[in-house]
Amino acid sequence: MSRIFGTDGVRGKANIDLTPELAVDLGRGLVTLLHDEGEKRPSVVVGRDPRWSGEMLEAALVAGITAAGGDAVCVGVMPTPAVAHLTMHSSAAAGAMISASHNPVGDNGIKFFGPDGFKLTDLEEERLEAIIAEGTGRRPDGVRIGRRLTDPAAVSRYIEHLTAIVDVDLSGLKIVVDGANGAASNVAPQVYRQLGAEVVTLHCRPDGANINEGCGSTYPEIVAQGVVEHGADAGISHDGDADRLIAATHQGTEVDGDVILAVLARQMHHLGTLNADTVATTVMTNLGFKHAMESLGIDVVETKVGDRYVLEAMRERGLNLGGEQSGHLIDLDHATTGDGLLSAVRLLSIVRSTGSPLEELRSVMTRLPQVLVNVPGVDRSRLGEAEPVWDAVRAEESRLGEAGRVLLRPSGTEALIRVMAEAESEEDARSSVDRIAGAVREHLAV
Repeated sequence: MSRIFGTDGVRGKANIDLTPELAVDLGRGLVTLLHDEGEKRPSVVVGRDPRWSGEMLEAALVAGITAAGGDAVCVGVMPTPAVAHLTMHSSAAAGAMISASHNPVGDNGIKFFGPDGFKLTDLEEERLEAIIAEGTGRRPDGVRIGRRLTDPAAVSRYIEHLTAIVDVDLSGLKIVVDGANGAASNVAPQVYRQLGAEVVTLHCRPDGANINEGCGSTYPEIVAQGVVEHGADAGISHDGDADRLIAATHQGTEVDGDVILAVLARQMHHLGTLNADTVATTVMTNLGFKHAMESLGIDVVETKVGDRYVLEAMRERGLNLGGEQSGHLIDLDHATTGDGLLSAVRLLSIVRSTGSPLEELRSVMTRLPQVLVNVPGVDRSRLGEAEPVWDAVRAEESRLGEAGRVLLRPSGTEALIRVMAEAESEEDARSSVDRIAGAVREHLAV
């Protein structure tokens, strides 16, 4: 059996790659794993984003959980970090989130959390896969079969958690919120309004088919335009499952994850709350971030791309802040995974407490021009052995020298290869990307 889990749970085309049958197997396998670890009747918190296939996959996952003798506590449409939080702060043995995050509506995914709110380890995922492959999932009968339960107060508890984190009144701040027609569409506006902000909503009317469709954090220009049109102080843009945040200033300037992370790091450094005066980032982080941290006396730990790798580095080194340029920001003082709403609450609280507009705060770092191109229609599995492609990479590294850098990597969730370059000018960066992308298309086309 081929590997089921990727870098962020199980993901693929709904009903094609991620089928109801697989969801049943995953639910049964999870409860079997938990039972083997000593949980006699484990409960699993189950949430989803609003895409259509979520209902189908939820029904199948719950069927697998209950068939193996576990209770499924269904919390409905809910942000991914909310499921992690609810799992950790309840008697649940695990949590499950059905979502494909920022991916199109035709995709979906399932990720699991342990009782501590952290995603399953590689070893636990391997054990779950083995249970599925061997067909050894539990099949109890009678009253040992599990039940489908609900938790009507789940949303309220998550909102209470977020609003209790900061002791700042956001009254007087007008913000535009793009919910990506996803899991944050209902929760996010409530959180910001309860903290006192005036909220204008964009794309907060999910119908199951419009999630991430020309909106959300992968289209930051939408919220930026909305901020200017509505005369707001800032914009907040989430993705489909609300584990990301991209912001915008009152002038319509995009503020990505690198900049937000820099703002948070500087504030925590100033307050003395940044563990080891170190922050964790990925290889995709802009060089300008590293330069800014160096000037502040903050160390930077660099990891592979993926919030799970950032989290691993943070836990290994005892750090409490890390994140990605994409807007996955992890605050281990208050969460166990990336939480776009938490990040937004903290960012807005800094705007209010310092009296500085986001446009001024973002000047903490100066970005080097960066160009990123996704190359589809290629065989990403052959990248490691494609010497002509790596020859092109080495040639561009030599040309840019210390004034820039290039990065080539396969996507962990999509069938494409990402090519990125940074240089002193956008023209130089784009030239490097175009030449490397051309080599990728020539030598790895399918």
